[in-house]
Amino acid sequence: MRVNWNYIKMVFLFGLVIFLYAFASHRNTTRIVSHPNIKFIGENNLFITSQAVSKLLIQNQHDVKNVIKETLDLNQLERALNSNPMIKSAEVYVSVNGTLNVDVEQKTPIARVTTNASYYIDDEGVFMPLSNNYSARVPLITGFVEKNNLNTIYKVAKKVNEDEFLKKNVIEIYQNYRMEIFFRLRRCDFLVKLGTEKSLDKKINNLKVFYKKKLKEHTLNSYSQINLQFDNQVVCTKT
Repeated sequence: MRVNWNYIKMVFLFGLVIFLYAFASHRNTTRIVSHPNIKFIGENNLFITSQAVSKLLIQNQHDVKNVIKETLDLNQLERALNSNPMIKSAEVYVSVNGTLNVDVEQKTPIARVTTNASYYIDDEGVFMPLSNNYSARVPLITGFVEKNNLNTIYKVAKKVNEDEFLKKNVIEIYQNYRMEIFFRLRRCDFLVKLGTEKSLDKKINNLKVFYKKKLKEHTLNSYSQINLQFDNQVVCTKT
């Protein structure tokens, strides 16, 4: 009987591949996970620390270092981090060498509410608590503001954050009980009344034209209020 050595070699190689794959898989699942490597994404990395992130991980997985990889619930760890009001997004994964990697992107505050409660509004219009580690230099929001009704004030704060002139000059955004918006500007005594958020771009352009003209004339502080709520006009009240 003639032996088919090529067939035997193929069976042997196939078996060897299965063995090596099973061995590698077993070794990978039983690999000991090292201390978490926490990396902050983006520029706003001042509000929550690496220690705070590690504490969140430990609270939801007891101890995340020196444990078997198979026992880690990475989805649970991600959900725990993403539920933190300081964190915009988080990704948790284990590298081939057993390092637990955590990529965290913190929220970006654009305004700070200081009414009966104090908190930030982030760049997506969502509540963000104050941080013990850092205070952002953003405009203050005062007056009548409800945490569950931030839509109007967010639109205005977003405009201020995105406009170079407003970001440089607006120090306070006030909203009264009729949802009318007012600005206070840096180094100016007058109050700017915008009214509602309708035609916001046109009102801002009118303010810029007025500001530039009066700055050139050195008469900015001759007014107590600048009213922009009427179409195509700036109504000024002198001091």
